[in-house]
Amino acid sequence: MKIILTQDVKDLGKKGELRDVADGYGRNFLLPRKLAIPATEGNRQDLAHKLKKEDERRAREQAKAEADAARLAEIVLPLKVKTGSAGRLFGAVTNKEIADNLAELYDLRVDRRKIEIKEPLKAVGEYTVAVKLHAAVTASLRINIEAL
Repeated sequence: MKIILTQDVKDLGKKGELRDVADGYGRNFLLPRKLAIPATEGNRQDLAHKLKKEDERRAREQAKAEADAARLAEIVLPLKVKTGSAGRLFGAVTNKEIADNLAELYDLRVDRRKIEIKEPLKAVGEYTVAVKLHAAVTASLRINIEAL
């Protein structure tokens, strides 16, 4: 029996793949659990259309991420924080502070979990952090920490 998988199935395949399985396995397990649909001509065309739309959506997301990465590369984000003696901060600059300042100053919405700080930012100075915008796009953002 030929089926099209609607979800990833362990040891069988990934979502959207066309597979040939035993009749009983398809009828009694995959189809009732909505893990697959019969591979009729209409379902194949529908699958091809959905895959095309998904590829277009991914391409749009990647293009937007690349545009945001180019914009982030030009930015030097100024952060004014309270400091103690010798330019040491009280605490450290967090991902949330960076994301909030990007949104406020440059109208760039970046998820705080996507900002990767290698070491804590605890002193006045200029730092570079990585921002993962897409699976294939990582931008670097320069941050200038200044005392109040």
